[in-house]
Amino acid sequence: MVDPITAIAAATTAFNLVKKGFQAGRDVESMYSDIGKWMGACSDVNHATKMAQNPPMFKKLFAGSSVESEAMDAFAAKKKAEAMEDELRTWINMTHGPNAWSDLLKMQAKIRKQRAETLYKQAEMRKKITEYVALGIGALIITSGVIWVGYLVLMRFTGQL
Repeated sequence: MVDPITAIAAATTAFNLVKKGFQAGRDVESMYSDIGKWMGACSDVNHATKMAQNPPMFKKLFAGSSVESEAMDAFAAKKKAEAMEDELRTWINMTHGPNAWSDLLKMQAKIRKQRAETLYKQAEMRKKITEYVALGIGALIITSGVIWVGYLVLMRFTGQL
C-alpha cells in the first residue's frame, strides 16, 4: 500500500501536468494519461485514509503514536486531493463544458474499480498474511514456553532436576 504522503505527492505532480496542459489549450482526451495518474494517486489517498481509520491489530498495539500521525497525514492528503479535484472540476467546466467533467468521472470510476480489483486486494492479502504469520509465531513462542515449563515441572517432580 502507498502511504498518503507519497500518494499526494504523485497526485500533485500529475495535477500540475494536467493544469499546465489545460493552460496550454490541450483537450481532455489528449491528457487522459496524466489525468489517469492523478486519479490513481487520489484513489491511493482515499484508500490510505480508509486504512488509517482501521489500522492492523499489531500496528495499534506496537505503534500507537504513529497510528495517529498516519491518520493525520491521510486526512491532510485527502483534503488536498479534494481541493485539487474542485479546482480541476472548475477548470474543466469553464473550458470544456459540463460533459467533459462527466466523462472524467466515468474514467475515474473505471480506474478506481481496476485499482480496487488488483492493487488493494493484493495489499489486503499481504496484510492478512503478515498478521497470520505474526499470530503463528506468537502462538509458537507461547506453546514452546508452556512445553518448556511443563518439562521443568515434570523433571522437578520426578527428582531429575
